[in-house]
Amino acid sequence: MRVLFLVALLLSVMSPAAVADDGWSVVPSGGGRPSFYAEGAPGAVLQDTVSVRNPAAEPVRVRLGGGSWVVFARGGAPARTVSVEVPARTRAEVPFTVNIPAGATPGDHTDTLTARSPDGRSATVRLRLRVGGPEVPALTVEHVAVHGERISYDLVNRGTTTLTPSLAVRAEGLFGRRVLDRAPRTLPVDLRPGSRVRLSEPWPDPPALDAVDVRLTVTAGGGARDSGSVPVRFVPWGAVTGGAG
Repeated sequence: MRVLFLVALLLSVMSPAAVADDGWSVVPSGGGRPSFYAEGAPGAVLQDTVSVRNPAAEPVRVRLGGGSWVVFARGGAPARTVSVEVPARTRAEVPFTVNIPAGATPGDHTDTLTARSPDGRSATVRLRLRVGGPEVPALTVEHVAVHGERISYDLVNRGTTTLTPSLAVRAEGLFGRRVLDRAPRTLPVDLRPGSRVRLSEPWPDPPALDAVDVRLTVTAGGGARDSGSVPVRFVPWGAVTGGAG
């Protein structure tokens, strides 16, 4: 099995370690890194070390854990979590591996290493992963619906890269009359490969009487683009009922 070493992030400004309330902290070993960054192909095993620091006058015990790809060595056997006792005014260096599955989707992935003490306090360090392979940006707009004064929809990342989408909204009534036209704007979401998010747009002044086609168009970097639409009929049922009476 080919072993690839983690690539350290080069930063011009030092960032603080993740610190728990009682003073102990976790940080990537070696200094100068606010988070872990790894690159490798599907099936690769990546290695690094996390440092648990205890500046207090008493020893502290913490339990380290990560996602499904993170494995610690405990007593010579791999484990998803490991308990570490750190003496007073010292630190413990804990090695771990990131085992990228053979069928992992190429692109960006994120995870965290989390340390917890018995009193419930915790600290985390972010783990950023890039799995090698072709980068395919793709997304879809699904389940577009209008409920009252809101337009709801799903965004799904169908590609292999993390996307920050932009949304444009347009609605046309009878005879092509434009009743809603919103220019593209960047959405406050980062879609990881395979992820789905449910969002909605306000529409405080829909028409009282019209047959409207609502269309959402979403774009993202790399040429990703998709649109979804839904027909909606607006009828003032109260007036209709009163007239019938």
